[in-house]
Amino acid sequence: VTKKKKKKKRKMVNVPKERKTFCKDKKCKKHTVHKVTQYKAGKASNFAQGKRRYDSKQMGFGGQTKPVFHKKAKTTRKIVLRLECKKCKTKKQLTLKRTKHFELGEKKKDGGHQY
Repeated sequence: VTKKKKKKKRKMVNVPKERKTFCKDKKCKKHTVHKVTQYKAGKASNFAQGKRRYDSKQMGFGGQTKPVFHKKAKTTRKIVLRLECKKCKTKKQLTLKRTKHFELGEKKKDGGHQY
């Protein structure tokens, strides 16, 4: 008996630029309107302990000292939203599912004729 694997058709994730959700700040403690942006990692610091240790280990002769990662398995990324309360400016993060295509507040395109 063979089992057939169904391929899931991944859709484009489209999230509105504003959403009403719970704000747990002391000032609010209720559902308020939040501004939605996509989370982006900041610039890595040269003075973080790991970076200093890596740089000192790399110095001098002996080539590459630590393993360089090559076996990338995932083709998608988890989407992280950054929600900012419009009332009290408190920020929180919300993780969505994995997806290849992600849009913030764009309208759907019509498939028919446009004159």
